[in-house]
Amino acid sequence: MAGRRKLIVVSNRAPVTFSRETDGSRSARRGAGGLVTALRSLITHNDVTWVASTMTAEDRVVAAEGGGEPVEETAGDGSPFKLRFVAHEPQAYDLYYNVVSNPVLWFAQHYLWGLAESPNIDNGLHLAWADGYLRVNRTFADAVVEELAREPEAAVFFHDYHLYIAPGLVRERVPEATMSHFVHIPWPQPDYWRVLPEGIRRALHEGLLANDLVSFQTERWGRNFLRSCEDVLAAKSDFSAGRVKYQGRTVGVHGRPISVDAAEFADLAESEQVLAEEAKLAAIRPEQLIVRVDRTDPSKNIVRGFRAYELLLEDHPELHGRVGMLALLDPSRQDIPEYSEYLGAIQRAARVVNDRFRTEGWVPLEVRIEDNFHQAVAAYKQFDVLLVNAIFDGMNLVAKEAPLVNTRAGVLVLSENTGAHDELGEWALTVNPFDLSGQANALYDALTMAEDERRRRLDAIRGRVTEHDIGAWIESQLADLDTVGFGAGTRLPA
Repeated sequence: MAGRRKLIVVSNRAPVTFSRETDGSRSARRGAGGLVTALRSLITHNDVTWVASTMTAEDRVVAAEGGGEPVEETAGDGSPFKLRFVAHEPQAYDLYYNVVSNPVLWFAQHYLWGLAESPNIDNGLHLAWADGYLRVNRTFADAVVEELAREPEAAVFFHDYHLYIAPGLVRERVPEATMSHFVHIPWPQPDYWRVLPEGIRRALHEGLLANDLVSFQTERWGRNFLRSCEDVLAAKSDFSAGRVKYQGRTVGVHGRPISVDAAEFADLAESEQVLAEEAKLAAIRPEQLIVRVDRTDPSKNIVRGFRAYELLLEDHPELHGRVGMLALLDPSRQDIPEYSEYLGAIQRAARVVNDRFRTEGWVPLEVRIEDNFHQAVAAYKQFDVLLVNAIFDGMNLVAKEAPLVNTRAGVLVLSENTGAHDELGEWALTVNPFDLSGQANALYDALTMAEDERRRRLDAIRGRVTEHDIGAWIESQLADLDTVGFGAGTRLPA
């Protein structure tokens, strides 16, 4: 690894959030997954200032106490970093997050609109765009510009769909800045962007092209981005080189699949909390266990997964009483109507399966709706079949995490529309997320697969994930920044 670099990491959520205890003391809750976990190595090996939104009332108090200055913090391993909270106006943040970022951008990038009935682009969305998404991105950009004034040689590392506009606002004020943007979710094909008004879709693309580098989970999403830059902006894309030229600048476009910390999961699997959860699960599990671990997000395709399981039980009565499905679901974004409605659909679909097939002593489908990571890792260890049938997914880390700790030569059934499929598809059973019969057949094939074949596939997945772990992902990101002259504002050749 190269020497320590100065980095400004920008994301909607911070690696730590604060609250006030009943005794009046302040407590800090550190992030334990997702983006925060992925970027832990950055904090360990570099001088990081992290810019993120306040999420709690106590976060806002911390921000006020800092007077706009970053505060000193420490990561879980003791590594120091600086945290710069951005306190948004509450109504603006609500419009940015609950009206634009998730019901619009997330839905667009996961192909979740049927188009015959939604979306409906009305005055409310235009207002949310102007007074929410643009305003919050502007506040982020102001904070980044201030941090660049303190550390002119730092590079800026933007993350995800919440911050597509901020890079352009920074570029206008700091033309020499070195900036990279990692998009953690899929990038759809060009025609799907035409659902959004021209001004919005152009602004999103122009904001991203203000970076020096734009990275995606897979080359597939990167190619879609190059195509949409041509279609939306009439930019000139070089698909073989992974570059796009727009308004005199050349931007690198890469596929850089994110991963997990294999050693951390090995330790976690033997932790006291996970072993306790595993003992409870092992005591009640059926002969064969199908597991899925998801957020209750429409993109995760949970309802179709339940229907495919229903078809499996319909076609194979010999499995009754011998097989079970355990769905561990983390309730997600319940302030957004589409998400709360989908949670209801999940619960109704589960009742259909159980009402149809339940017998005395056998409940075919158990749904647990709670945020319990230790329970999820215990289920990772116990699955005979892991079902990941997402409609579209930037990566899907469950497909990488679970095989690392599995103890039963479990088989991965994996949607072809996940980023993980690009890496692991060779050793998974591939499914089309819309084909219920195909998913039912894949579940049956997984349940009946020979032991040696099951183990061969699982070992291959483990080897791939261990070799291409989170450390390798971090290294690839920093190496990409080096190609544009880290902190020097130089450009890729046209």
